[in-house]
Amino acid sequence: MAFDPTVAGVAVGLVGGFGAFRATGRRELGGVVVTSAGAYCTREWLRRGPAVAGGLLGSYISAFTISHPLAKKIGAWPAVFAATTAAAAVTVAVTSAVPAKS
Repeated sequence: MAFDPTVAGVAVGLVGGFGAFRATGRRELGGVVVTSAGAYCTREWLRRGPAVAGGLLGSYISAFTISHPLAKKIGAWPAVFAATTAAAAVTVAVTSAVPAKS
């Protein structure tokens, strides 16, 4: 089974955004990574319709948001990986079920 490229986009955005922040100490750099990946994914998800794009973008933003309080309980990297796994799983499920329109 081939996964939609946006699954990787979700992972790169969330893990890469946090990694960029941790490596540089600059929140805005992490924000650029998260936002850029989110914009790319949303553009691709729109080929499946605005409801799909909105739902998946909501999942992506929720994962980013949830990782912050979760980090206080389980640690920063585990929280990022857990949130990313959840958002990627939702992305796999939805993009597998809803075909892209040409």
